[in-house]
Amino acid sequence: MNATLYGARLGLERGWREFRHSLLSSDQGFNLFTVIAVLTVLWFQRDSQVEGTGVSLASLTLPSMIGMSVAFSGLVGPAGSLSMNREDGTLLRAKAVPNGMVGYLVGRVVQTSLDTAFSLVVVVVPALFLVDLFADAGVNGLLAMVGVLVLGMAATLPWGAVAGSITKSPGGALGITMLPMMGLTAISGIFYPITAMPGWLQGLAQVFPVYWVGHGTRWALLPDAAAAAELGGSWRLPLAVAVLATWAVVGFLLAPTILRRMARRESGTDMEERRQAALQRGS
Repeated sequence: MNATLYGARLGLERGWREFRHSLLSSDQGFNLFTVIAVLTVLWFQRDSQVEGTGVSLASLTLPSMIGMSVAFSGLVGPAGSLSMNREDGTLLRAKAVPNGMVGYLVGRVVQTSLDTAFSLVVVVVPALFLVDLFADAGVNGLLAMVGVLVLGMAATLPWGAVAGSITKSPGGALGITMLPMMGLTAISGIFYPITAMPGWLQGLAQVFPVYWVGHGTRWALLPDAAAAAELGGSWRLPLAVAVLATWAVVGFLLAPTILRRMARRESGTDMEERRQAALQRGS
């Protein structure tokens, strides 16, 4: 078997094992908190109608939150994992094995994708008791949603890897990903139509993937009348695809170069310094 393909196969196995391990980790506490938060928001929004759309605010919010969750996981998840693996020596060991970096990167993509899919199921299933979202979307709508979410993951995941490569600690990685993501979520029409935002915030939100993943998910799942709550009063799927594809292409062109440079600089001395710093932070 080709050495690169063999490394990729090991990465698939690694990603699956790490996903299974994560099911028993403290991450599930965060999923429970997320479910409670989502259900609380939808409960208070369920009787509020969005003017001119014929749909409730909860029906508008749930697909937006699905898109936001994918973008959030694609950016924050790889950044945190990569920075932690630099600190605990996992990356250094992968570098020392032939095609180890291929297996490592494939494993990161697999685990992030599975973690994201599981988190969505955990959140969406109970939310459907409050919002009848998928009944009218049909099979075509569900397939369209999957396509949008895959593109959204591709648009954010390489940037998460870049963030994890340029920071020196897990705290630093979360700082340069989670805080900006929270700000983008606030202005991207996730919890309320973006048309209520000032014009300059509308323009800023449209530069980044969060708004467009939410827009595409709403397009896939909501009736045509819901487009009245969008900018321009219509669905802009071609522009959404173009923006997300641009972020994906640039990210996948840039990330491998940065990852290779970061891997070349990895050494046992650097790892030990980071480990000692982590121990001091924990003491």
